[in-house]
Amino acid sequence: MTLEQLRIFAAVADRQHVTQAARELNLTQSATSAAIAALEGRYGVKLFDRVGRGIVLTHMGRSFLGEARAVLARAHAAEQVLRDFAGLKAGRLVIAASQTVGSYWLPARLLAFQVVYPGIELDVKIANTEHVATDVREGMADLGFIEGDIDDAALSARRLDGDALVAVVGPQHPLANQRKLPPDWIATTPWILREKGSGTRAMFERALKKRGVRLSDLKVQLELASNEAIRTAVENGRCAAAISDLVVENAIAAKRLFQLEGEMAKRSFYALRHKERHVSKAEAALMSSITAGPAA
Repeated sequence: MTLEQLRIFAAVADRQHVTQAARELNLTQSATSAAIAALEGRYGVKLFDRVGRGIVLTHMGRSFLGEARAVLARAHAAEQVLRDFAGLKAGRLVIAASQTVGSYWLPARLLAFQVVYPGIELDVKIANTEHVATDVREGMADLGFIEGDIDDAALSARRLDGDALVAVVGPQHPLANQRKLPPDWIATTPWILREKGSGTRAMFERALKKRGVRLSDLKVQLELASNEAIRTAVENGRCAAAISDLVVENAIAAKRLFQLEGEMAKRSFYALRHKERHVSKAEAALMSSITAGPAA
């Protein structure tokens, strides 16, 4: 059994798709499939079942995934210790970020860091808030960046900047140009929401609760796992969405979207790390750069 086989197995398990995992790892589909087949053949087990056009972990596969991730995390930690001896001339950081942070707030700050430390490789994964916390807790990421806080005793959270939640509609929506909204507009308009586990959705649910409205009171037309997909759908339809102002500020300025009322809520961004894991020089330098801002 090799680390490369474990890395491939974990990627396929996360994506539940061989082709997508191969693309992420910069491998051919045949090489990815061969690594899984070699593991299964060597130990006489079945790690995946094929269901339709996709694959799912078997009971054995689910049990093995935790062990595989633990080994990969330890190997990565050992690599980081050795790279620290080289100072900040070389190294690699794995970063997990939730969608709004990873797509709109973090990129400029990562670019600023790499201008100063071009030898540090940054591997960035985008997922929702719950998946980011899981990756950091299980050692699949050195750092996580999320919207909103997370309750996990194994992780430390450092408050950073933040954003605001705004309700928007497209030009075809009947409320697009109304200065005064009807009192029941939240309950009567159709909505497009982020998926469960998303920090944006959790923030919206808290904002509704403060207004005495339950999510079940809304007319939910669609749930999408992408901010960009929601923005595009709202721009071209008659639904509303509650989404980060960072996602829609350009569309509002161009009048492709219209904001209803003021800000529904504000939230902070947080950097997550495992409390018990080694803080590498590269990680410390990245956090220092990020807190300094994108112009650092």
